[in-house]
This record gives sequence, structure tokens and C-alpha cells, in this order.
Amino acid sequence: MARLARLRHTAAQKKKETRPHGLPGMTWTDATARTALRQIFDAAVAAADPRVVLAAHLPPKPAPGTRVVVVGCGKSAAVMAAALEDAWPDLSLTGVVVTRYGHAVPTRKIRVIEASHPVPDENSEAGARTVLAAVQGLGSDDLVIALISGGGSALMALPAAGLSLADKQGVNRALLASGATITEINAVRKHLSAIKGGKLAAAAAPARVFTLAISDVPGDDPGVIASGPTVPDATTFADARALVARYGIALPAHVAARLHQDADETPKPGCLEHAAFHLIATPAMALAHAAEVARGLGLTPVILGDALEGESREMGIVMAGIARSIQTHAQPVAAPAVLLSGGETTVSIGAGPAGRGGRNTEFLLALAVSLGGAPKIWAAAGDTDGIDGTEDAAGAIVTPDTLARAQAQNLDPRVVLTAHDSFSLFDAIGDLIRTGPTLTNVNDIRAILVS
Repeated sequence: MARLARLRHTAAQKKKETRPHGLPGMTWTDATARTALRQIFDAAVAAADPRVVLAAHLPPKPAPGTRVVVVGCGKSAAVMAAALEDAWPDLSLTGVVVTRYGHAVPTRKIRVIEASHPVPDENSEAGARTVLAAVQGLGSDDLVIALISGGGSALMALPAAGLSLADKQGVNRALLASGATITEINAVRKHLSAIKGGKLAAAAAPARVFTLAISDVPGDDPGVIASGPTVPDATTFADARALVARYGIALPAHVAARLHQDADETPKPGCLEHAAFHLIATPAMALAHAAEVARGLGLTPVILGDALEGESREMGIVMAGIARSIQTHAQPVAAPAVLLSGGETTVSIGAGPAGRGGRNTEFLLALAVSLGGAPKIWAAAGDTDGIDGTEDAAGAIVTPDTLARAQAQNLDPRVVLTAHDSFSLFDAIGDLIRTGPTLTNVNDIRAILVS
């Protein structure tokens, strides 16, 4: 009994010595808050690592001799292909996936093509043609594994008949600058494409198509992830025309004419019965993992939602109000707490010039301006793919002295926010989060710590 008591005492002492910072009674400092926020963000990213999660979602392994063709697109496509090869090392896999420049990983059997994002390039078109060719001439006994993740809409871009890559590039730039949501953007993209909106799965028939996808879109709609190349499309040409009109996007005459070809609709719900779709990682899964880590740090996590949308700067103002409520009124929870949310906000550029920045740094700068240097509130936000917009950072961190440090660099935060130059401000004060390509993508993760 004495020995058992000693063992229990030793275990308890070790647990006490190694417990994470932030447990009840802890005084939060800038250093511990920064560390906690980074741990929470990194945990969300790790929860969506294809090398960890993909194998559990595979279909039953095909019988030896079955033809298995692997195709895919997205920022995670290459690492998903490598994970599939590791899970089925004894199968004779063939095929091709398209990923972003700098996102390729070594594969043994599946070809990897790199292309441009967020605006497609020649490799995007060549990769799409190669993917489409890989599923031609298959039979009902063959199996297609489609590996789909965020970014696939630009990375696998095959213009519809009568359109050019330049047409797709121009429309893409206009959509990205319009303030339209990703769901709206992809509704238009699908109706200018020869491979999206279920057309890849249609081309593979009668082979079975089994899609494994990582969701980077609010609501996890399969038809929106990479513009849904392997699933039925619920949107129509009429929807696409209405969206172009709503956002005042000027299209060349022949592109506008394409959006009036209603007879060439995408496959609709009820079609593609030979195709199955499975999510292997989602924003909700990532947030749940982040919340678990937050609890271990002595914080009460509040998940506000995994599919928040809207203007980045408006979101920053709203989140600042909730953080102040926690601090002042202990509502919706008492401090220390962390507000967690996911989704994809938008930045409407307008007609004026724009600086450098993405939706996460714009959100954070708006949050900082709204908080006005309030003490004991820190925040981090970033895109889980490691790239906020087109910059080389995932996002940034906000601290109570963010505004003061910016002003010390002769930067006016409000002027910077108006110029959409948030990246430059956070770069100047050394608060960018740089992860490099994470090879996954479950959209943005925002965390606001209130002590």
C-alpha cells in the first residue's frame, strides 16, 4: 500500500510539473497567450492532416487485379495521393492529381502536376485535360478514387467549349474581387467548365467513383468543394447569370453567351448514381480538436460556428463586441475563455487600389481597431492551408498593443485597413503566422483569447 501511495504521489507530481500553461489561477501574459493561440491553431491544422485521417475513410480494398485509377485536385491532392499509396501498397494504382505549386510530395505510382492558385494557368488546363483523359474508357468493374480538396477549382481548370483559358482567368479575377462568397463563385465556375459540376464523374461512367474530400467551404457542400467535379450540381445557368448581374461583373460577349446555353446543363441531383462521396476532414472536426486543446490550457472554448461568412472587417467588429462582453459581463461565458470559429469571410476590394493582405489579416486588423487596445484580449486567425489570400503567411496574431506598435512604425491602422494592406502592417510589426504549405485545407480558423 505504501508503494502504491508513493507511485500515485509521483504520478500526480509529474502531472503537476508538466501541466500546460493557462490552468485555473494562471496570470495570462503576452508570451503565454501567444503560445496558447499558436497551439490552438496548430491543433486545428493537425486534425485535418490527410496522412493521419485518410486511411480510415477508404472503401473496402478492391480485389487483386481490379483496375484502380486515382485522380484529384486541390492543395492537398498530392499528400492525399501519397497517403493512399501508403494505405494500399500492394495495389497497382495509376492516375494523376493536380496541386498547387510548392505543394507536391513524392509519390510512387500516381503522377503529380503542379499548377497555379487562385488564378489558373496553363498547367491548370493541362492538368485538367490529363485528369479527364485518365478516366476515359473505363468499365463497370473499374474503380476511380477521386481525391478532392480546396483550391481545386483553379488548379483543375478546363474551359467549356468556345472559351479559352484567358476567359477563365479574367472571370476568376473578377469573381475574387467582387466580394461574392465561395459558393457563389463556384456556381459560376461550374457553368464555364468542361470538368466541374459533376462532369468528371460523368466522364468516368460506368466505372464506380469513390470521392474522398477535405472540406474548405462553409456548410461542407460537396458541390462547392473544388466546384464539385464528381457530384451532382444543384445550381443552374440561370443562377450563374443572376450572380454575375448581382455583382455587376462585366463579361466578354462570348462568355456571357456561354451562360445562356441552358441545354448544356451540369448533371443534376438524381444523376451520377455510380458515384459516392465521403468527407475525411471538415472545419467542424478541426474546431472540435482546437477546443479540446484549449480546455487543456485552462480556457473555456466557445465554438461560434464552423461556417461563418461575411465581410472580413465586419466580422472583426462583431467578434470584438463578443470579446468585450466576456470581459465586462462574463457573457456568453466567463474568462478565461477562447472564442473559436471557422468559415470563409470575404474582402470586397472595390474600384480603388488594394495593398497586400488576405481575409484573415483584414479580419484581425478590423478586430484590433475595434478593440482599441483593450487589455487582456489576444487573437489569432489563419487559413489552415498556410496561405492567406496570395501571401506567404497563414494569418497573424493580434495583441493588446498591436495598434501602438503599428503607430510606432508610422502606420495608421485605419488607413491601412481602408487600403486593404493588412499583411504589410502585421509584417512590419513581426506578427505574421508563417507555417509554409500545410498540405491540408479546412478553411479559416479564428481564435480570440479573453483572460
